[in-house]
Amino acid sequence: MKNTFGQNISVTIYGESHGEAIGVVLDGFAPGISVEEEFIQAQLTLRRPSGRISTARQEPDPFQIVSGVFEGKTTGTPICIMIPNTQTRSKDYSATRPLARPGHADYTAYCKYHGFEDFRGGGHFSGRITAGLVAGGAIALSALRKKNILIGTHILSCGGIEDRNFRNLENDLQELNQKTFAVLDEEKAEQMQEKIRQTAEQKDSIGGILETAVCHLPEGIGEPWFDTIEGVLSHALFSIPAVKGVQFGNAFSLVNGTGSNYNDAFRMENGKIITETNHNAGINGGITNGMPIIFQCAVKPTPSIYQEQNTVNFFEKENAVLEIKGRHDPAIIHRARVVVDSVTALVFCDILAGRFGTDWLA
Repeated sequence: MKNTFGQNISVTIYGESHGEAIGVVLDGFAPGISVEEEFIQAQLTLRRPSGRISTARQEPDPFQIVSGVFEGKTTGTPICIMIPNTQTRSKDYSATRPLARPGHADYTAYCKYHGFEDFRGGGHFSGRITAGLVAGGAIALSALRKKNILIGTHILSCGGIEDRNFRNLENDLQELNQKTFAVLDEEKAEQMQEKIRQTAEQKDSIGGILETAVCHLPEGIGEPWFDTIEGVLSHALFSIPAVKGVQFGNAFSLVNGTGSNYNDAFRMENGKIITETNHNAGINGGITNGMPIIFQCAVKPTPSIYQEQNTVNFFEKENAVLEIKGRHDPAIIHRARVVVDSVTALVFCDILAGRFGTDWLA
């Protein structure tokens, strides 16, 4: 089972939804990088459920850094962060063990691991595992912020309700990173949350689109062909549960246009090379051109819904009807936003370390 990502700075996730603990191991970070435990906890709080728009499983996510950090700085050795599971209710899953929950990995996990997998709460396939990514990502975000590289994500759409687009990127990113529900237009935020509540009352779920921006990356990072910025970042983003599509810039909206519409014309501004538009999301030939990286992630509706659904009993090989119990989110897009930020930060730390050496981040 492949649980490690990264070449120069690697991230390994471990644990199961109803196991003793989950967590992350980071290897390759240079010594001397500041580790702010308050920031790690704040990031974990952004991932936690909130009110009627989220699951009733309320994990406090106290974390423990068990190695790799001393007196608030990285030591250069592997960083291990452990997050205990404290609010498990495994009996919710015992009765439905042989029933394949539509949209989940129950059946595919059974096929791959021959029935030895921990099925409780989705086991290692659960979105709960992303807490480790957020804890590790907080260290990466801090390191990038010291280099003036900013990352932020907003809910571009949810339930058919659209947020406004990015305008002043730096101000927008700073604003978003202070919000629990990351929408730029507060009126639309209220409408989205009400839509999620209404959907929950109907025993259903919804998804949406997240839009992320990365500012102030240096020009010239990334590789042509197999390790392009788009390729490496997409690889990591598609590892996030519920992400089913990734778009860079205006990839889908402008492909039916013409080259004159899609090309980004270059010009000089205050001694710096920029582009007049950014349809290519700051990337040419798989390599950064100095403009902001802009991408969108399609987040599917949460697969756990309280309606009856047709399925199969894969033990008995017969048709069945499933009505799930337990605690589930009517939408996860507002919680997934910080996971996208975290994964993006880890990816760019890895890429930058490959280009400039690991000590560059320190």
